[in-house]
This record gives sequence, structure tokens and C-alpha cells, in this order.
Amino acid sequence: MKRQALLVGINDYQGVNDLQGCVNDVTNVRSILKTFFGFSNNEIRVLTDSRATKENILSRLNKMVKSAEKGDHLIFHFSGHGSQIRDREGDELADHMDELICPCDMNWDDGFITDDMLREILQKLKKGVRMEILLDSCHSGTATRDIRPQFINGRYSSDPVRYRYMPPPIDIECRYLGDEEILKPTKIFSSDTEITLNHILWAGCKDNQTSADSEIDGYYNGAFTYYFCKHVREAQGRITRAELHTRVKNSLKYNKYSQVPQLECIEALRSENIFK
Repeated sequence: MKRQALLVGINDYQGVNDLQGCVNDVTNVRSILKTFFGFSNNEIRVLTDSRATKENILSRLNKMVKSAEKGDHLIFHFSGHGSQIRDREGDELADHMDELICPCDMNWDDGFITDDMLREILQKLKKGVRMEILLDSCHSGTATRDIRPQFINGRYSSDPVRYRYMPPPIDIECRYLGDEEILKPTKIFSSDTEITLNHILWAGCKDNQTSADSEIDGYYNGAFTYYFCKHVREAQGRITRAELHTRVKNSLKYNKYSQVPQLECIEALRSENIFK
């Protein structure tokens, strides 16, 4: 059995608002993989900031998927900006909405990675390959605010929490303005049974929510990734996906974050230990 991980974190964006906790997210996930799951340096690939271009992310992801064989376990973690756009070209009229993750060289022409692109990569996996995906980014079509006061130790701090949502510019938004009632968002796994059976998706929030980039214990982190890693450490890596999901969800709620983390996989995988 072979294990591979691709960890992507972007604080420094070209031409759009920067974030502060994404590179810390990568080092946090890398740490738990090495400490509790026996990953070696050679089994973990990291892309941060200027190296996390669309081309590099897709190239590394495709290479990892292509080389995987039955029994292998793959992990893809992305920490950065996310968004949604309504697609008006070709077969996307049937899907209606593209959820995006934003590389460092993000632009609104073709400089983004859609859920369709991720699904196409997943479809290339050989039978029996397990893939676990963690997305600490926003998948929101509303995003009414970019920042909010931060709640620390029972009071609100003057230092704001920044949300990992990149709203589309007005010309892109106008393509679907007024269609919200008749169009529905897509899902990465959709109804593809072959994909769903062996794949696990962790998302930092619901489709209509934002994920927080927040100062916690003196350092900036993605709130979802921070509590995900915190509970893995507390359990010494021995925790089921279902229990981990519950603990992360409760921690975010207790600390006044509005985002609700999502776990998408078949029931049998929920009852297995994380990264197994």
C-alpha cells in the first residue's frame, strides 16, 4: 500500500485580497500526517503561495492520481479562497453552478479550478484507491460580508476574522443574476457511484456559507483545519470520521463560528478511522 498527500495553502494572492492562515494550515496537516499516520517527507508534496498556480495544482494532482494503485490512500488538502460562478457555456447548463477553488494566479477568465475539474480527476482513479479531500475554503453564492469581529475568551476582539470567499466581479455575477430560484449547485461527487464508494470529502462549510481565516491561540489558521487537527491530536490519530466531524462541528459552534463543516462519504467510511 502506498500513501501520497498533496497539501496546498495560499496566503499571497495575485491581485486579490490576501489571507493569513493558509500556509499554517498546510504545516498543521503535514504535522499530523507525519506524527500520527506515519507519512514520510517523500510521501507529502506541498504547494504554497506563488508555487500554488492552477497549472501546478492540477499537474501534481493528476500525477498523484495516475500513479496510484489498488489499496493506495491519497490525500488532497486545499486552504485558500473559494467561490462559485454560474456557468453559461455548453454542458454546464445542465449543472448550473460551478464551485471553485482559487489558485494563487486566480483570474475570472479561466484561472480557477472548478468542481467539474476535480470530478474529472477523481474519475481517473483506479478501482480500490481511497482518496480523502479536505477543502478549507468558501463555497458561497451570497457572502454578504468579508469580515466580522473575532470572538475570543468570551468577548469580541478588534482584530477581524477574514472569510475565504472571493466574490465574482459584476460582469460574471450578471450572467446568473435572478436565476437562483431555478438553478441548483453541483456537488463534487454528484451521483457518481464509482466515485462516492471510495472517496471522502471534508468541507469547511456548507455550500452557502463562508470559511473563517482566524487568529487562534496567537496564530492565524483556517478555523476548520485548526479544529480538525486539534481533535486528531487529542485522539492520537485514533478517531472515526463521524466522531471527528461531530467534534469539529461542536468546536466551531462553541467558538461562535457560523460555518458548519461537511462530511460527504458513504456510511461505511464514516465509521472508519480517519486516513485509514
